[in-house]
Amino acid sequence: MPLPIVSVPIKKTKKPSLLLILSCAWILIGLGSAAYWLLTRFQLLSRDLPVGATIIPQDALLTVSLTTDPKQWQQLRQYGTKETQAELDRNLVKLRDRFLTNNGYDFQKDIQPWVGNEVTLAILAPQASQPPPKPVSTNAEAFGSQQSMVMVLPIKNPEKAKSLLAQPKTLKQSQWIDRTYQGFTIKQTDGQTGENISATVLNGQFLIITDNPKATERAIDAYKNKTSLANTAGFASNLPKIANYQPFAQFYINVPTAARIAAAAPNRQLPAQVLAQLQNNQGLAGTINLEPEGIRLKGVSWLNPNSQRVLAVENNAGRMQSLVPAETLMMLSGGNLQRLWDDYERTSRGNPQSPIIPEQLRGGVKSLTTLDLDRDLLRWMKGEFSLSVIPNTPKDAATADFRAGLLFMVQASDRNLAEASIKQLDEVMKNQYQFQIKPATVAGKTVTNWVAPYGTLTATHGWLDGDIAFLIVGAPIADKIVPKPSITLASTIPFKQTVPTEPNPTNGQFFLDVEQTAKNFPLPSLFPNQQTWLAATRSIGVTTAVSDNRSTRYDIFFALKKADRS
Repeated sequence: MPLPIVSVPIKKTKKPSLLLILSCAWILIGLGSAAYWLLTRFQLLSRDLPVGATIIPQDALLTVSLTTDPKQWQQLRQYGTKETQAELDRNLVKLRDRFLTNNGYDFQKDIQPWVGNEVTLAILAPQASQPPPKPVSTNAEAFGSQQSMVMVLPIKNPEKAKSLLAQPKTLKQSQWIDRTYQGFTIKQTDGQTGENISATVLNGQFLIITDNPKATERAIDAYKNKTSLANTAGFASNLPKIANYQPFAQFYINVPTAARIAAAAPNRQLPAQVLAQLQNNQGLAGTINLEPEGIRLKGVSWLNPNSQRVLAVENNAGRMQSLVPAETLMMLSGGNLQRLWDDYERTSRGNPQSPIIPEQLRGGVKSLTTLDLDRDLLRWMKGEFSLSVIPNTPKDAATADFRAGLLFMVQASDRNLAEASIKQLDEVMKNQYQFQIKPATVAGKTVTNWVAPYGTLTATHGWLDGDIAFLIVGAPIADKIVPKPSITLASTIPFKQTVPTEPNPTNGQFFLDVEQTAKNFPLPSLFPNQQTWLAATRSIGVTTAVSDNRSTRYDIFFALKKADRS
């Protein structure tokens, strides 16, 4: 039986309007542009992160990424003196022997043909289930032996790497054994003698080598579970701030982890208050680049996202280097002395290891001058400040009481309050210490001299540019800053070549003419083999700025000597 034919009326559809078509087109273009921007932005961010950032666990104490470019290593070995070059070679040989030579490998022959542009070393913090760690040592060799180490080598040429990984070198006193973890094959030594080396390949892209099988498992877990450095708070957003094309090295320090290790260590050196303050900070990272005249370090530090503390974005420095003479040996400047002191006091309160103990400084100022440090002095010191060392005139230096003058300058936020405090200080020096308070004139400007009871000019104070108070202690160098010097430190070639111009604006700068200072004055000892390393340095420059209320930027340049080397 044939099916009945049902006629269905067909409605004529209305053609879409041109406006609707254009609107849809713009929406699609917008979505495509947004997707493209996000994709390229993600690629840029990932390119700025050190190799292994998606593999190394978040609790890594320290990571260092190093270039594999032989030309850059050759350039590094041209800096400095024969002594510093020999010291560098000793450290490189130790690192090479630990991971390569002791296991039968040669970097240039076995690794260089297939490895990527950089490799990363990481020191992992001890796991909570392990016994408490030994005290954190300042000795690099002792420090490295207390935690597990991870090395990440990107595979640029899989074919060349395949044969090496398939047939590892035969060990003299150990045997290679295979096991599987989370689907990845791990080769490791049997652990009968020496270090228990462990290695695995992640998705054919990275070779992971560790000195502890558990560390290999932790790296695999971090990679699969996305609990790596790349997922650490602030890591991916702050590293691009210091990114540079083909850097020689990058480093990262996990501040909270370092604080926890220090807190758990027996005979710890840091009190609980300081450790609590360190928990406010999340990370410190840096990028190192080699330049024709020295080494540049671009750094960034950022706060813990859970910290209640925020930074004041004040970048008001940059004036003081134009007020001191060209022969200035050292200058340290900042944007707000009162705020700097408040921040320093907050992080150093109760710490006996602080270079300046706030409670003692307050007590000392009160005892010596009867002035209250916060109420009478810092209260009006909210502007830019600087501390400089300026040598005496060469012709007078041999017979002078002081070989250099220490110059302190600060922009007064309240001149009336400043003048009242300075007048009170003059009275104390006159009545309590029997100094003569003598008005004088330098280049038409009125200054005040403090003359010691035995007749030696000890200090001079006055005003520059209306609101900048200055105090000179030591050599009488007032004529070097009054009037404003025709050739200033800011205009000299050493300053321009050493002190970074970025970040700009800045909240502080530092300049040290190492060569001239070392010739005339002994420098305090701050680190091992200091004299050897300073002998290789011409000058040091630093520029800092607060990027936002959570991060701070640092640029440091070391102008280095060069020694001929084959």
